[in-house]
Amino acid sequence: MIERFNALSGNLKGACILMFAAANFALMSAMIKLVGSHLHVTQILFLRQSGMLILILPSVVGNFPGAFRTRRLSLQLTRLCFALVAMLFGFSAMIHMPLADATAIGFAKSFFVTIFAVLLLREKVGVHRWSAVAVGFLGVVIMLRPGTESFSIYSIYALVGAAAAGVVMVIIRLLSRVDESATILIYQALGVAIVMLVPAIVYWKTPTPFEWLLIAGIGVVSYLAQRANIYAYKWGEASLMASLDYVRLLYATLLGLWLFGHVPDKFTLLGALVIAGASIYTIHREVKLRRLLTSAADSRPFVNH
Repeated sequence: MIERFNALSGNLKGACILMFAAANFALMSAMIKLVGSHLHVTQILFLRQSGMLILILPSVVGNFPGAFRTRRLSLQLTRLCFALVAMLFGFSAMIHMPLADATAIGFAKSFFVTIFAVLLLREKVGVHRWSAVAVGFLGVVIMLRPGTESFSIYSIYALVGAAAAGVVMVIIRLLSRVDESATILIYQALGVAIVMLVPAIVYWKTPTPFEWLLIAGIGVVSYLAQRANIYAYKWGEASLMASLDYVRLLYATLLGLWLFGHVPDKFTLLGALVIAGASIYTIHREVKLRRLLTSAADSRPFVNH
């Protein structure tokens, strides 16, 4: 089995691993929704981050105290703040909305990455990508349906979570230039756990044995999903992997139907398709631009000044 897998092309290996990662991300969302019917979101977040800390502890201990050394402490703390917002609002949306809806709106993150990359990184964005962003937000509006009876405040929560996650992604681009990935990971895991400790105590409810099992599962599948995602992008082309990641929406829809009886309506399906299409186009334009820039740089003659 392992030999057959190793014989596959990079894109096929990446696709297989990404399907596994997407399934775990969707499963994590379903578990959060299940346990969120009884436990407060701050308690869930604290326990989830505590579980993540246990899983990454071996790599931190092996690189102590180097894992805590950062050249941009202020940027690490800024990322922590936005990560908190992203998780608090994103988790709340998962708990109170149909999984398919929350997952689809969450994919609007890629549009916010484009916006904040322009504002914070001074990246140049052409008319094609701006058009894709505009179309993507049209898909969000279709799903939100403001002014109708179907509108939910938790749809705004999902959008706020996506926006904060977009800022986090841009900050990671900056941090990855100066800090190790282990440092970036430990600051968020430890920071969120510390900040959530007090509210978790305030809203604490003793989980049932089944809920403890779900909480442990959230930590494990979160870790597996993140590790698998890293390997998928390592083996496969970034544009293809990002496009395939939308299979997570299919998993979320099936889990929502199976566990909660949620059947997506026509507006949810239409909005999700618009968001997915615009996001995939945005990703492909970005990858194409990077390839052109790389080719142009490689073709320049060497001049020794």
